[in-house]
Amino acid sequence: MAKPLVREFTTDQEVITAVQELETRGIDQENVYVLAHEKDDTRAIADAADANTIGTPEQGIGTAIKNVFRKRGDELRSKLEEIGLSSLEADEYEKKLDQGKVLVLVKGENNLDSWV
Repeated sequence: MAKPLVREFTTDQEVITAVQELETRGIDQENVYVLAHEKDDTRAIADAADANTIGTPEQGIGTAIKNVFRKRGDELRSKLEEIGLSSLEADEYEKKLDQGKVLVLVKGENNLDSWV
């Protein structure tokens, strides 16, 4: 599995704009994910941006069930690892989520070397 590209954002509007930019660059919506620290925020921002959340299809049923019983930080790190980040990267991004950042992740083959 290719490692996803990840960018951090501060506001919902920045996330929406970034997802729209990805769409105009030809990135398939199925490969774009949003993750915030709070579940409700993740769903609301993903819906507004027309992006995905990291769910059972990306994690597998076993991990999804385990996540029900995990603390939120552990669940976030697990989701990030399941989508293709290393445990070290997942830990660093989970800290960013703790600080209120919102992540946009792009899976799969893409042409985003210049997506900054």
